[in-house]
Amino acid sequence: MTIFQSAVLGLVQGLGEFLPISSSAHLILAPWFFKWNDPGLGFDVALHWGTLLAVLVYFRNDVWLLIKGFWHSLFKSTRNLQNNIYQKLAWLLIIASVPGAIIGKLLEQKAETVFRNPLLIAITLSSFGLIIWWVDWVGAKQKNLDRIAWMDALWVGLSQALAIIPGVSRSGSTMAAGMFLGFKREDAARFSFLMSIPIIFGAGLANIKNFHTGVTTQELIVGFVSAAFFGFLSIKYLLQYLSKHGFKIFVWYRLALTALILAVYFLRK
Repeated sequence: MTIFQSAVLGLVQGLGEFLPISSSAHLILAPWFFKWNDPGLGFDVALHWGTLLAVLVYFRNDVWLLIKGFWHSLFKSTRNLQNNIYQKLAWLLIIASVPGAIIGKLLEQKAETVFRNPLLIAITLSSFGLIIWWVDWVGAKQKNLDRIAWMDALWVGLSQALAIIPGVSRSGSTMAAGMFLGFKREDAARFSFLMSIPIIFGAGLANIKNFHTGVTTQELIVGFVSAAFFGFLSIKYLLQYLSKHGFKIFVWYRLALTALILAVYFLRK
């Protein structure tokens, strides 16, 4: 892998992690389309840590308040889960992260082999794109994040577990679940982005031994910085976009990419 390829894959990860188009699918497809060597899961995780930095920087004030809220919730004298949104959110984010962590561990081997198939990605890109479109159409989209309940967090967490399959999209599945539960687009996106913090951090720790597999330190650094930069931009502009628009543009993109995958796959046969 070259430095240029590392930067491109970082860009792909930075945009794909927060846009509802599946970063994992794009990290598999880019080497497949251009016949690059697949850098593997170790490099993928390094790129995910770049997007982790992006979300920590963008939501730095919220993250600090969540840390304070979690700490205060541990003590009876300062606990106020009913009225303090950050105390409540801190625990809901933990609850929402559990299903993804369990499913990710159980299906870890398939994520490295079976799930990295372009035809499977074509199916999941298109099918879950249509699901996102349907949910965006039928969802009430009236609730603010301060009305989120324990069961809401659990359902969104279960939807996040589906993202172990490339093409589903972690952000897409969790935002769709949020909208299905009645939350506004931008509030569903905000919870989705905050949810990414523990799950990306945990995945990075679990795979830290693979970071240098097949890539150099310089390539890791370039990929990391590229993912962080473009991840920050995608968070900023997606939240602005969703305050006024729906997900139709991303659904059309998924369908167009599906058609391209199928065309390339069968032309190469």
